Amino acid sequence: MAIKRGARGGARNSASRVSHALSVSQVTNLIAASEFAETIGLPFNRMITVHWQGAGIPLLGMAKATGRFIDLLTRALARHAFKTAWLWVHENGDRKGGHAHILMYVPAQMVSIIGKLQKRWLRTITDSPYQCGVICSRPIGGRLGLEIGNPALHALNLETALGYVLKGADAAAVKSHNLTRVEPGGLIIGKRCGVSQNISPKARKDDKKCLRF
Repeated sequence: MAIKRGARGGARNSASRVSHALSVSQVTNLIAASEFAETIGLPFNRMITVHWQGAGIPLLGMAKATGRFIDLLTRALARHAFKTAWLWVHENGDRKGGHAHILMYVPAQMVSIIGKLQKRWLRTITDSPYQCGVICSRPIGGRLGLEIGNPALHALNLETALGYVLKGADAAAVKSHNLTRVEPGGLIIGKRCGVSQNISPKARKDDKKCLRF
């Protein structure tokens, strides 16, 4: 049976779409997606930050670059017969410039393999030598396999990681979801966030339909 990758979902990127913060609906979707990832056995256990401006990618090209990076990562996992789920959020700061935060499920036995590949992927995406500090990849909770060894502690750390990723929410979203960490998300051109198809609103809706039968 073919392994189904966490394919990219959602509306297409558009240069005419400009935003400065995550909306209520976006935050609601990201939180629900994170919860559903755990439900289907693919809990987010890794946080990856890619500083696209530092890699020479302009703001307009950031969505395409993030999509390409995630595609290469999911394909690498699929070649080893692993499924994944993910979400990403774009931010733009005065010091960091345009960058992407990615929460993702990466099996512990694949971490070293992915670590060796990701700098090569960045060279391919940017068509330039890798710049030190462009990518930061860490296990959520500080150690591999925490989601298995100590699920309760992993859940607390994931809540913190998700809160960090959602910090660029607008006032309505902050109030609606009682977010405690708030910082300017910055100007973003095109899509501001996204989730894999297997944890998308459609996937979650289809799962609820199955439970009724």
